[in-house]
Amino acid sequence: MATAYCMKCRKKVEIRNPTRVTLKNGRPAMQGVCPVCSTKVFRIGRA
Repeated sequence: MATAYCMKCRKKVEIRNPTRVTLKNGRPAMQGVCPVCSTKVFRIGRA
């Protein structure tokens, strides 16, 4: 149950279809979609 801040909704939402990604510098991140507005959401760390 990963959460991220949606810039469009301006609130924390649960990430739909979360996928683990690794940034160029090697840090883990989580990427997915906002369940309310279908905007891409992103969270660095805790992947």
